[in-house]
Amino acid sequence: MTSRNVYLRQNVMLEPLVAQWPAWSYLLSPAPAAMHLANLNLKMMQSFVSSPEVHIAALKNPKMRGGPFIDYGPDKVGEIKALRNKTLNEQGHMVELAEAIQTLDRALASEAVGYSMEPLYRQIPDALKGFVELVYDLNNHPSIRFIEGLLYKSRYYDEGLQSIALSLAVKDDRRFAFSTPLLHDDGKVHLKAPLKSGRIDDLFRMRSESRPLEEICELLEVKNDDSSFPSFFTDDASRPRDKYTGGGLRVRYFGHACILIESRDVSILCDPLIGYDHGNGIERYSFADLPEQIDYVLITHNHQDHCMFETLLQLRHKTRNVIVPKNNGGGLADPSLKLALRHIGFGDVYEIDEMESVAVDRGTITGLPFLGEHAEVNIRSKSAYLISLEGQTALIAADSNNLQPELYRRVHDCVGDVDAVFLGMECDGAPLTWLYGALLTQALARKMDQSRRFDGSDYEKAIALVNQLNPKHVYVYAMGLEPWLSHVMAVQYTDRSRPIIESNKLVEDCAGRGITSERLFGKKDIFLNR
Repeated sequence: MTSRNVYLRQNVMLEPLVAQWPAWSYLLSPAPAAMHLANLNLKMMQSFVSSPEVHIAALKNPKMRGGPFIDYGPDKVGEIKALRNKTLNEQGHMVELAEAIQTLDRALASEAVGYSMEPLYRQIPDALKGFVELVYDLNNHPSIRFIEGLLYKSRYYDEGLQSIALSLAVKDDRRFAFSTPLLHDDGKVHLKAPLKSGRIDDLFRMRSESRPLEEICELLEVKNDDSSFPSFFTDDASRPRDKYTGGGLRVRYFGHACILIESRDVSILCDPLIGYDHGNGIERYSFADLPEQIDYVLITHNHQDHCMFETLLQLRHKTRNVIVPKNNGGGLADPSLKLALRHIGFGDVYEIDEMESVAVDRGTITGLPFLGEHAEVNIRSKSAYLISLEGQTALIAADSNNLQPELYRRVHDCVGDVDAVFLGMECDGAPLTWLYGALLTQALARKMDQSRRFDGSDYEKAIALVNQLNPKHVYVYAMGLEPWLSHVMAVQYTDRSRPIIESNKLVEDCAGRGITSERLFGKKDIFLNR
């Protein structure tokens, strides 16, 4: 190794991990993390150890991608078995926490029938004592409110289980992230570090600021004999940042739900999930196409394709503020985004409620209601955003399902016409158990499960929204079409897929009305007020 100054390559990939599993909010917040560990991760590992051929056969079928199948060959059985044993040894208390949650929830279901629950506090399992409140809604339906802030301060939140893996991205196709742990012999550089570590910022700042190679190796405690680490760096500086200096707004589409809205004075990045610039595959905007400073990062909701820790951690050093939806407080399926992001090192994280506005230079960011797309589970951590800058307005609607068109008439009464609408139309969606199955304490009938979907608007719902808000521009996005979404979404579209057919109908209808409309894919610059 030498002490020459070097830059981090643009295609260095960061994979944040919790106990060797890809990190996301449900593995960070202690209560849902315990349930996922006990009811999903440990069971998948045991299944793979017992019958690896079942997993291998399942993953030969593209329709099974995203299912509970570990994506390794039979030669990895020993390592998965060792990881499972290590997990049980290190996280036995998390398994106990999951068992306590299920025991208490079942007790409430059978014994809390409208009378005072004060006697039931004596039945709270030891693992949960002091961490929960027992509550009814006004129709006497009981539930557990988790005191999430205290759980983060307990032994159930262990930063020692966190780490990062670094490698060079050379293609877009990756294993589905949430069903396969990362083993240590995969050619990646694994570093033990809490996700809040400032060393991550030091590393990714080097995409635009050079630093001595020897210095960053020492800072990250990389062993001198690790020959792959120097390959992450180059002597060549990245291209100059493209700062927008024009009039009105530039909306830059980075793929899926990630869009950057810029005026001369303000930069707003929505749902960051950015593809790596490795020179293969379709054209894209990547990290080099972001401004030096991001004034506001907006998160619409807590799904893994919208709140992506992998991208967020690479942007933390240049992010001033993060805005997230207001949380309803203490629901097992609805952990706090604010708490999660603060625990991975973001300082200025603010919650915004429905119809609440935040003032920015020459404009506002307003939270708007977001219906549907959560299988009818009571989730409050979801928000559309109306961004108003330089006299232009853009609705970032994410995966909103227009279940009640009257909602947008009432919204229009408050905000008036909108210049541009960005709306997801993945109108099939996975069933409830795909995301929330590990959190259930009672079995759900298959017909019920299949009827409750993570679905967005179809054509009829989308055009009803357009009719209410009278936009000049309508863009379909957040469809999971880009190849760099392969590791977090399991969609397999054809021209005959319903989301494609429905979004085509919307684009054609809007075009017939003189509305600029397109289903976005790959990269695009959109200029408002030009």
